[in-house]
Amino acid sequence: MIAAACIGNLLEWYDFSVYALFAPYIAHALLPPADRLSQLAQSLLVFALGAVARPLGALLLGQLADRRGRGPALMLTCLLMGAGTALILFDPPYATAGRASIIILCLARLLQGISAGGEIGGAASFLVEGADNGRPGFAGSFLQATMGLSNMLGAAVAASLTALLSDAQMAQWGWRAPFAIGLLIIPFGIVLRLGNAAPKRPATDHGPILRDLARHHGGRFVAALGLSLLWGAAPYALVIYLPLYAQRFSGVTPHGSYVAVLAGNLALVAGSLTAGALADRIGVRRLLVAATLMLIALPGPILGLLKYDHGTAAMIAVAASLCGLVALFVGAAPLGIASLFPASVRATGIALSYNASVSLFGGFAPALLASLGLAWHGMPSPALYVALAGLPALAALLSPPFAPARAAPIAENSIGLAQKSITAPMPWNGRLASATRDETLS
Repeated sequence: MIAAACIGNLLEWYDFSVYALFAPYIAHALLPPADRLSQLAQSLLVFALGAVARPLGALLLGQLADRRGRGPALMLTCLLMGAGTALILFDPPYATAGRASIIILCLARLLQGISAGGEIGGAASFLVEGADNGRPGFAGSFLQATMGLSNMLGAAVAASLTALLSDAQMAQWGWRAPFAIGLLIIPFGIVLRLGNAAPKRPATDHGPILRDLARHHGGRFVAALGLSLLWGAAPYALVIYLPLYAQRFSGVTPHGSYVAVLAGNLALVAGSLTAGALADRIGVRRLLVAATLMLIALPGPILGLLKYDHGTAAMIAVAASLCGLVALFVGAAPLGIASLFPASVRATGIALSYNASVSLFGGFAPALLASLGLAWHGMPSPALYVALAGLPALAALLSPPFAPARAAPIAENSIGLAQKSITAPMPWNGRLASATRDETLS
């Protein structure tokens, strides 16, 4: 079940990661001739198109997951991600196809964005609702641990290709190889999700989901937006953008930065799973508050170390530290945001709130940070970006919807089968609270 839920997330973050890692080569091959900085900025803006399309995917696929079950929605997201990856892989060079290459690239990013927009809501609901061992935080943390695995895969591919191929070979055809690997993963995702597909329609009767979400869960949705701002900003700024930042502003070699990110994502995987287990033990709200405070305060001093040492060892230490900090937050975030919504609107609520935030603070982060440069009044730009996103997240965590008494029970069944009277742990404080089906839907 975990593999079926996470394979799509792995593909999503792998494709996003390799696009960011190979953005200079993609720009050179598929965009109009210009100076290297302008081409990079254009390539990152195309990267951001995926974020623009996320809310559309959240709206369409989130409601599909709530109405017809988590399985069918997860299957569709996998197919859409594969279609977008194939378009990038086979996109002809700008020198050959002209503007058609740009149109194909933009269409690919839109398809990937729609897929990613629907993925998070269905997958997070699928995992935390299916945790029948009373450990929904640990189950949900696999979603973010998969992000680390996908980044490791992307960094390993990047490090291997840059070591084996010349820069001319990378520019000519080498940058396509990572997308070919991503396309090969698609069949495995389809097989896994076919084996875990939900019934076509859940046994519960749903009314208009968006109306229910707006009328009865508006405060919870606003709190989810605040939490999602940091959930989106931290990985993009401190994990995805880190290699480009280290290369452009700190003198780290491309190969050294890829190796460091590969090592740093080990901390992201281990930290995410640890955060999920801690959320079940000490309460997800406490953990998220502590992680938010650390993300506001610590990335600046950590990135400042690169001023004094540009070596690979220093880069590994910085990457591991930043990925560990991000992991403490994102590992617990799936349970935190899922607990805000009842099962009847959970996938839609998660998908819309997360993707609305990511569209603003996530997908545009690389392009915005590249334009901000090295620092702002001595504060490294990625650290400043994350600190600003941390303020609304902290306010959301301290708001009434996150109060222990208001936590929404996690449904017993992950795929929309008949819900029974359940006893579920309240994730904030570890106490048990009984919740009937009627209370869950109220």
